[in-house]
Amino acid sequence: MAAAGAYENLKLHITPEKFYVEACDDGANDVLSIDRVSTEVTLTVKKDVPPSAVTRPICGIMGTIRLVAGTYLIVITKKKKVGEFFNHAVWKATDFDILSYKKTMLHLTDIQLQDNKAFLTMISHILSVDGFYFSTTYDLTHTLQRLANTSPEFQEMSLLERADPRFVWNGHLLREFAAQPEIHRFAIPVMHGFITMHSCSINGKYFDWILISRRSCFRAGVRYFVRGIDSEGHAANFVETEQIVHYNGSKASFVQTRGSIPFFWSQRPNLKYKPKPQISKTINHMDGFQRHFDSQIISYGKQMIVNLVNQKGSEKPLEQTFAQMVNSLGNGMVRYTAFDFHKECSRMRWDRLQILLDQLINQQDEFGYFLVDSVGKVVVQQEGTFRSNCMDCLDRTNVIQSLLARRSLQAQLQRLGVLHVGQRIEEQAEFEKIYKNAWADNANACAKQYAGTGALKTDYTRTGKRTQLGLVTDGWNSLIRYYKNNFSDGFRQDAIDLFLGNYSVEEGESVGSLHVHKDWKFLALPIIMVVAFSMCIICLLMAGDTWTETLAYVLFWGTASFGTLAIILYNGKDFVDAPKLVQKEKMD
Repeated sequence: MAAAGAYENLKLHITPEKFYVEACDDGANDVLSIDRVSTEVTLTVKKDVPPSAVTRPICGIMGTIRLVAGTYLIVITKKKKVGEFFNHAVWKATDFDILSYKKTMLHLTDIQLQDNKAFLTMISHILSVDGFYFSTTYDLTHTLQRLANTSPEFQEMSLLERADPRFVWNGHLLREFAAQPEIHRFAIPVMHGFITMHSCSINGKYFDWILISRRSCFRAGVRYFVRGIDSEGHAANFVETEQIVHYNGSKASFVQTRGSIPFFWSQRPNLKYKPKPQISKTINHMDGFQRHFDSQIISYGKQMIVNLVNQKGSEKPLEQTFAQMVNSLGNGMVRYTAFDFHKECSRMRWDRLQILLDQLINQQDEFGYFLVDSVGKVVVQQEGTFRSNCMDCLDRTNVIQSLLARRSLQAQLQRLGVLHVGQRIEEQAEFEKIYKNAWADNANACAKQYAGTGALKTDYTRTGKRTQLGLVTDGWNSLIRYYKNNFSDGFRQDAIDLFLGNYSVEEGESVGSLHVHKDWKFLALPIIMVVAFSMCIICLLMAGDTWTETLAYVLFWGTASFGTLAIILYNGKDFVDAPKLVQKEKMD
């Protein structure tokens, strides 16, 4: 395994002509030389680094990206240790630097400078989103079960070659490194999502408990601009979550997935609190749907779909279509169950989640979990996964996943001899607290990355109860989500598309789409509405000479404010901050 690892200790030497990245691990003499003019990347040795170079330590290379001003090198400058994964250190990247190959910006026009600055802001924004993880000696992109079923040739590959491309968020940035095997040890695959590790004790027996969520970089984006699937069958907000137990050399794992409802539908923001979902009427859904489940079956085995959307109102057609399509697919490997989460658990009746768990018990026992003993012998394999979804695959989904994972953990800890017969995890107060908080933190991480705020319903995940404070927090988060989804998510979507290579910039180009000038009405109408509403309130507070005069003023200004609001809502889509780089309508 070590032979395939990446360099851990690096120094960056900067000269006007080149970047040199020196490997400082024991016995290493390699230096990566990056020509700032030709952009050529080669291997050299330490003695070739000029003494005049400006030197500083770095933690890793994210890769390179081409913007208007030319190529940029992105490096990790700070990292924080998350923990040890079977004696392999796992790190969270916490700070980055974006270094221009060009020594000056004098070759750019004012518009090009503006564009370049906008693109740099986008890249900085993505890097500021919490949740980039890496290891220089362990392959974080694969589950324990996938790693156990690999060939000796796979074990000898570099981390970059063997990584699962779905979960390598800097795959596009490393494309030039990928083409040169001799420099792979300088390239670290970085995943995005959530990892937490805890050393726990039950009955005086110590074990490691680990939770990993890997976010897919295919069809990645933000809540309302990326829904459903693409023509390749990649689902929006697809996350693979693996729970791992390590005790006395034995390792057990339980894998679940979540992802958007896998056919062609959209839910474009239009200033309404909940835009109506639209199912495409022009595309053949079955092609993408079949591709999605074919790839899921190859990766995970049998599929048990757990659909948690409402079975009335605007979400109802999505549930009906999903059920019909599973029926039409007629594949015995794909099963379906629907549970109207909001209806069943309304008025704080969270105990009713047991109804769903009881429905899934046989399925869960059939799928089992993965277990490998202390000598590396595979004892049992996981035969299938639960694929959960709600509308966003965040809040409701996370609650259900944490309950299924607990049931699996109960079985694993009993089998490993950590829990005595008849003992329940729920009774282990100290561990239960760690467990619930980790799953709530997982929910928050995935929600921030997709919807822009922490998750809803985490009070239940943390405490097992729904609280009044939790409801208030959910209300506040919902308001922030509403603002971000309507007025700042276009920028976030553009940033993701640029970072992942869905949109490429040519050096020296001027990007017209970044300079869309809004019509006068976009400024005038909101101002008129605010002024009219303020006048309405003033007239109410400062009554006129007669009540009829007051009423007339209030009616006039009230009509003006509601009239403008109606016009704004009618043209809602035009007021929303939409992505400018990749036309989402064309993609859907």
